[in-house]
Amino acid sequence: MGDRAARDESIHGSAGRSPLIAPKDHRAPSVFTPEALIREGRRQRDLPDVEVPRVCVLDPDGDLVRYLTRTDRVTRHQGWACYHTDMWVYALDGEPIGIIGCAVGAAFAVLVAEQLAASGCELLISVTSAGQIAPVADLPYFVIIDRAWRDEGTSHHYLPPDEWASMPEHLLDPLRGGFHVDGEPVIVGSSWTTDAPYRETADAIAGAAAAGVLAVEMEAAALYAYATALTRDVVCLAHVTNTMAVSGEDFEKGIDHGAHRTMAVIEAVRLRCVRPSTSRPKADR
Repeated sequence: MGDRAARDESIHGSAGRSPLIAPKDHRAPSVFTPEALIREGRRQRDLPDVEVPRVCVLDPDGDLVRYLTRTDRVTRHQGWACYHTDMWVYALDGEPIGIIGCAVGAAFAVLVAEQLAASGCELLISVTSAGQIAPVADLPYFVIIDRAWRDEGTSHHYLPPDEWASMPEHLLDPLRGGFHVDGEPVIVGSSWTTDAPYRETADAIAGAAAAGVLAVEMEAAALYAYATALTRDVVCLAHVTNTMAVSGEDFEKGIDHGAHRTMAVIEAVRLRCVRPSTSRPKADR
């Protein structure tokens, strides 16, 4: 075995194997931590040490953020020290909710989720637009993602390889069975998380359908793997809006790009899932 092959073998466990699926010590602490990044961000930009709201939302499409800023319903969080995003705060039934737009994809979503937890977030709700795999309702509609098919890379850095990553059971229990918002059902089901939306081939879609998947999106599997590995509270929802643009008039969310229904769904999840902040110990890193 040559020097390079031997080096690869020692680092990755098997020469020629992708580092993504090579054996990893998932319990080993990370040298680079979100706390360190937040510390340096505050130092460099002279930001106040202000915790984020205990409930925060990821809005990968950015439609809800744009609606809230356009209607002057949000203020910028002055202590959010992320290098890549802005946080906005709005009041939902009297409680401040932090919201971050356009963190698209598994790696970006988990990077932000880690920094949110390090900054005081206790419940993270992700609402992402998604493609329809199984036609269970007329578009658009919401799916509470109970488990996600791990066809992305980030989850494999938090958990050993497996087919699925699941919502924490204590969060799924109050959501099981779904609920109604404005007379329309919010259903519970599984999703397919992909890193490559433009590689959603006919065979891949058929495979997802055979696995019982309802929708395809880009964040949930990684967020649930992170939540499982580090004992965090995360709920992912798919806003099913499209059939991969195979016909016209796709990606429609409704009035104000679905902002009103999205906020109603977020509030319904918050009311069911928020628990006292002292009830859950944080995981050691």
